[in-house]
Amino acid sequence: MEQIVFLNGRFVPERQAVISVEDRGNTFGDGVYEVVRIYEGRPFQLEAHLARLERSAAAIRLPLPMTPEEISSAARELIERNGCADASLYLQVSRGVAPRQHQFPDGAQPTVFMIARPVDPKAITTYRQGVGCISVEDRRWTMCHVKAITLLPNVLAKQAAKDAGAFEAIFVREGVVTEGSSSNVFAVSGKRLYTHPEGPFILSGVTRRLVIDLARRLGLEVCEAPFTLSDLKEADEVFLTSTVIEIAPVVRIDGQRVGKGGPGTRTVDLQQAFDKLKEGPSGVD
Repeated sequence: MEQIVFLNGRFVPERQAVISVEDRGNTFGDGVYEVVRIYEGRPFQLEAHLARLERSAAAIRLPLPMTPEEISSAARELIERNGCADASLYLQVSRGVAPRQHQFPDGAQPTVFMIARPVDPKAITTYRQGVGCISVEDRRWTMCHVKAITLLPNVLAKQAAKDAGAFEAIFVREGVVTEGSSSNVFAVSGKRLYTHPEGPFILSGVTRRLVIDLARRLGLEVCEAPFTLSDLKEADEVFLTSTVIEIAPVVRIDGQRVGKGGPGTRTVDLQQAFDKLKEGPSGVD
């Protein structure tokens, strides 16, 4: 069955979904986005994602043409129309169609686009067993807290990781670990969990925040503070978080083994706690 997508208020077959070549998402990367995980046909933490979408849109002065309730309703209908079970929902809002000029166009109507794609359960199983990473210089702008569609530095970093036979690239800015090209980064040392603080140098992940809450429930001391690449490599455990990969242990960084070279005890505990959360009524919208 052909995939159905949502485009500007209409549900249409993917082949009929057409966006103008002069859409500012195409010419300038002028837009924001979200990725929402779907479990058993239900969007996970949808309200949190839509709240972040609103914050990102406000940060770039992009008026959303739909309310969060309208987006939520459309997202749920799209999921139902496509029979999505284990999938991810991609939602993008651009500033709309206008002749190419740098300043904001007058009267342009924002473009809203959504598509749902299946998630490969085998890939998720592989991530849970441990992944390798490389470190790269963080050359991105200083508004990383905005989930903007302008992701070229992230694309280049992810490709560098692939070229090196690794899964993820970890950004390092002036010696400090910030985040991954498509993930947040955590380090475990004893009973302490470290991650870079919220601010302009990282995207505050929805899964990141859930993991911080779960860690505290499990008795870990959470330290949202800067740490170096050396600190990361010397940690007992390292893991990544994101909407799609959930919690992925890091077993190598720049070819160096992390901890014992496999998923650590704290990481496994957090994985199990997260599994319970996503299956329970309080975790699923």
